[in-house]
Amino acid sequence: MATIRKRGQAWQVQIRRDGFPPITKSFRSKADADGWARETERQIENGGRPSGTRTANKLTMGTLLLRYEAEVTSGKRGQRFEASRIRTFLRSPLANVAAHRLTASMIAAHRDERLKTVKGETVRRELTVLRHCIETARKEWGMPFVGNPVRQITLPCPSKVRGQRLPQGAEASLMAALSKTRAWYLRPFIILALETGMRRSEILALQWNAIDLVSGLAVLELSKNGYGRTVPLTPKAIEILTELPRNGKNVFPIKANAVRLAWERLRKRADLDDIKMHSMRHEAISRMFEIGLTIPEVSVVSGHRTLSCLQRYTHLKPENVAAKLARLSGQSS
Repeated sequence: MATIRKRGQAWQVQIRRDGFPPITKSFRSKADADGWARETERQIENGGRPSGTRTANKLTMGTLLLRYEAEVTSGKRGQRFEASRIRTFLRSPLANVAAHRLTASMIAAHRDERLKTVKGETVRRELTVLRHCIETARKEWGMPFVGNPVRQITLPCPSKVRGQRLPQGAEASLMAALSKTRAWYLRPFIILALETGMRRSEILALQWNAIDLVSGLAVLELSKNGYGRTVPLTPKAIEILTELPRNGKNVFPIKANAVRLAWERLRKRADLDDIKMHSMRHEAISRMFEIGLTIPEVSVVSGHRTLSCLQRYTHLKPENVAAKLARLSGQSS
C-alpha cells in the first residue's frame, strides 16, 4: 500500500510490501506522486522491477539466496545438498550483485568458470537452484526481476545415466564374494535390492510392521521423491525376509555408512570396482520389463512418477528383445 505525504515543498511516496524492500521517492506535485505510486504498485503486482529506487539497488543475490535457503530449501528432503549448492553461490561474485542488475551474461560467465573445476551435471544442478530462487522471488516475494535470466542461458548437458546393469557374470561374482564377508546383512540386502528395485535408503528405512508376507507387500512411507508407495514382493524377496532375524523395528538395523563400507569391500573382493550399489536398482527394473511387466506395473514397483525417469533406469538387452520378437513371430505364423 502506498503512503503519500507532503514534506516541505515535495510530495513523498513510500511503498511497503511484504517480502519487498521499502521504496521511497519524492515528487514536486501530488499528481506525479499518485501516478508513480499506481504504476509502481502495478509493476510489483505483475512481478516486475520498479525503477529508480535506491533501496532496491541494495538487494543482493546473496540476500535472496539466504532467504530462499531459510524458507524453501529448509523444507526439502534434499536440503543438505541444496544448501551446499547455495553456499557455492554465496562464495561467488554473483552473491554481491544487486538483484535487479543480474544478467544472463553474468550467469553464463559464472557457469563457464565453474565448468573449469566441476562436471557439467554439478553446474546444472546449481543453476537449477538459482533459477528456482529467482522464480520464487519474482512470483511470491515481489522481488525486482523483470524476467528470469537463468532461463536465457544454456545449461550444461545432463550427464549420462548413472548406474548400469550388472555385466555378464557379475551377479555370480558378487554371490561368491558374499560367502567370505562377515557382514551378515549384506547378502539379503543385495538380493532384496535385486528383487524389489528399492533404493538403499528405502531398504534401510523398511520396518517389519510395514511388511505383509502373506499378501506379499511392503509399504514405504516415504521415498526419495517425497511420496510413499507399496512394493509388491517376489517369492524370492519373501523367502529372504522370512529368514531374517527380527532384531528391532527395522528389517536392517544397520547404519547407512556401515552398508556403504561393506559394499566397497565386497565389490573390490569381487573385482567389480565399476559397479555401484545403485546398479541393483537399474538391474531390477530392467528385469521387470524383460519378464513382461507393463510400464504402469513397473512404475508401481519402482515408484517413478514419469516415463522419462523410468526410462533412465531401463536398459533392455538387445538379445532379449530379439528373442522375444522371434517368439512372437513364431506364435503369429
